[in-house]
Amino acid sequence: MLPARCYRSPVASPSGEGAVGEGAAAERGLRLDAVRNQERIVVAAAGAFSELGAEVTLEEVARRAGVGVATVYRRFRNRDQLVRAVVAHVLTAEIEPVAEIETDDPWRDLAATLEASVAAVAAHSEVVALAHAAGAIDVDVVDRYLQRLERVLTRARGAGLVRPELEPRDLAVAVMMVLATVRKVDRGDRGDECGGWRRYLVLLLDGMRPAPRPLPGSPVTGAAGRPASSSPASGR
Repeated sequence: MLPARCYRSPVASPSGEGAVGEGAAAERGLRLDAVRNQERIVVAAAGAFSELGAEVTLEEVARRAGVGVATVYRRFRNRDQLVRAVVAHVLTAEIEPVAEIETDDPWRDLAATLEASVAAVAAHSEVVALAHAAGAIDVDVVDRYLQRLERVLTRARGAGLVRPELEPRDLAVAVMMVLATVRKVDRGDRGDECGGWRRYLVLLLDGMRPAPRPLPGSPVTGAAGRPASSSPASGR
């Protein structure tokens, strides 16, 4: 048997000290509501930018998210902050889940990650272009993306399926090159296997396979180690 002990629930004193637990629970509830509101705002903004383009207002985002405009401004002081959050959301929700899938075919995993990258950026080209113009693409988001590419590339390299000299930045530049072929009519058309950009993705993927001669030079990089580029997905 367990030794007899006396456990008593805390009793609220006249000063209210016993209500600390209830206050903490209420505070946690408010924090959860704030997190949920932020998620709804970011998802709504992603859809609004994708459908309506760069002229989306925070009022429209609030309407789609089902929150007040004041709530949007509490979470994001200006549109650049919201754009930054949407870019991070695209990586987290649309690219990372594909990059994390590990099958018995490293080549297929690599190709799937690059395809998901092009499809996601093409579908959200307006907000990515806004982020690029405003300098609102966080370095940590870029680093996270390069880490995902490093993971799939390392597996493919270990299996002897790609050029040994390839680096994650090479893959990121290849994504930018394919995005240059995306036309406005193709954006958001993620399920069409006849999409024009997939032709060029396959072409570039074939160039990543082992070859007798190594690639010349080093990967082209821009600021903060990002692939040098003008505006992502700005093809017409």
